[in-house]
Amino acid sequence: MSSTKTIGIIGGGQLGQMMAISAIYMGHKVITLDPASDCPSSRVSEVIAAPYDDVDALRQLADCCDVLTYEFENVDADGLDAVIKDGQLPQGTELLRISQNRIFEKDFLSNKAQVTVAPYKVVTSSLDLEDIDLSKNYVLKTATGGYDGHGQKVITSAEDLEEANALANSAECVLEEFVNFDLEISVIVSGNGKDVTVFPVQENIHRNNILSKTIVPARISDRLADRAKAIAVKIAEQLNLSGTLCVEMFATADDIIVNEIAPRPHNSGHYSIEACDFSQFDTHILGVLGAPLPAINLHEPAVMLNVLGQHVEAAERYVTENPSAHLHMYGKLEAKHNRKMGHVTLFSNEPDNVVEFGKGIDF
Repeated sequence: MSSTKTIGIIGGGQLGQMMAISAIYMGHKVITLDPASDCPSSRVSEVIAAPYDDVDALRQLADCCDVLTYEFENVDADGLDAVIKDGQLPQGTELLRISQNRIFEKDFLSNKAQVTVAPYKVVTSSLDLEDIDLSKNYVLKTATGGYDGHGQKVITSAEDLEEANALANSAECVLEEFVNFDLEISVIVSGNGKDVTVFPVQENIHRNNILSKTIVPARISDRLADRAKAIAVKIAEQLNLSGTLCVEMFATADDIIVNEIAPRPHNSGHYSIEACDFSQFDTHILGVLGAPLPAINLHEPAVMLNVLGQHVEAAERYVTENPSAHLHMYGKLEAKHNRKMGHVTLFSNEPDNVVEFGKGIDF
């Protein structure tokens, strides 16, 4: 990494913004492609304002950058394949395709990476739901396009089948059995195409399918934590990972079950900016550049709280009253209900005493 690189980031939301900040601190130049010229990344990078599937715009980005990366999964893999030069997108488009489609993702996790996933079946129409055992609970998820709870239907009784059948007839889906788990956890792992480095295990609390609170380290046994990290590393090595990947999992009493992967820095890893010696964004940039990766150290136990649109005032008040807390606001111009506007990180050995914004009233 002897010279300054120009890094192109596809997606200009908060993840792209924080990737860009890490890259800039390392001395690199950043150009972002995003449909909105006033996206969060516009505060810290040049922006090419164009849709993500605009092949001409992707080519323009590729032509003026040394390395390309992406901040979210829903990028046009075919469009990227048409414009990238050899080695220009170290993450590759195969990882994009796996993570864009739950059917491909489940197949990769269970058959290629050979890690434990919840029992599932592929659903191509409502006919595939006719014989399900309603003594069990399920969640039906569209194969593509779902996020933060969209494109999902929970099935706990026959009354849920009408909506589930409609969803199954509208798109390819995956039907997953509900897992009895103790905690939702995630592990951030970064690779440079050869080696990997892994972050502490994170404990995640969701409200309405949106991450609300992350506690680090997760409150699980050392044995399970080591197993979770080993699983994340196994997945990363199977992918020859470049950049950062988040592996979302369930911790049961005696096992770890993989839920899904996200091929980028993740909301649950934001605490790493202050709480670790290198953040998930630092290791992402180092990884896509093929640079050596550091071992990750957690300075102290930490808690990250998401700030949604309805929480902005409460978060600003909170950091006034708790000046040792770190407030990150993403620069989004409109504070919509349940829209991620920022996050707060603070060091704490008593995570239960760190109360989520709006808990019980605003979700």
